[in-house]
Amino acid sequence: MKLSQVKNILKSVEAVNFILADGTSVPEHFHVTEVGLITKNFIDCGGTVRKETLVNFQLWDANDFEHRLKPQKLLNIIELSETVLGIEDFEIEVEYQTQTIGKYDLNFNGNDFVLLNKKTACLAQDQCGIPTEKQKVKLSDIKIEQSCCTPGGSCC
Repeated sequence: MKLSQVKNILKSVEAVNFILADGTSVPEHFHVTEVGLITKNFIDCGGTVRKETLVNFQLWDANDFEHRLKPQKLLNIIELSETVLGIEDFEIEVEYQTQTIGKYDLNFNGNDFVLLNKKTACLAQDQCGIPTEKQKVKLSDIKIEQSCCTPGGSCC
């Protein structure tokens, strides 16, 4: 989800709620402790130099159980970060700590922002030596032609 989409959603909702992909709610007293711009310069296993730029939200829940982040307050934080940090309309990555700090993609289900599990992948599969996935075939679907080499066929 891009930053512009988050901003548009914040203009139309009454509350800011986050849930994990499994349906577990982020406690409603969470804080957004950071809105940042992350640029990652790297080289993949095939030797291609790459650059990735993301907007990062960091969620944190403390023991101030009465705290509630209102949509307009989060919108103000985002707009300030756009001005001060020069943030553009990049994809959002959310950091949230469960057992360890996790990084999540972001979606919206019409009511809540959903933290989607991120996955790794090889960016240079054509150069990485990964075999292509074999086609799965059910043995019962294979048509067998009759042969003289069947039991009792007298060819052997």
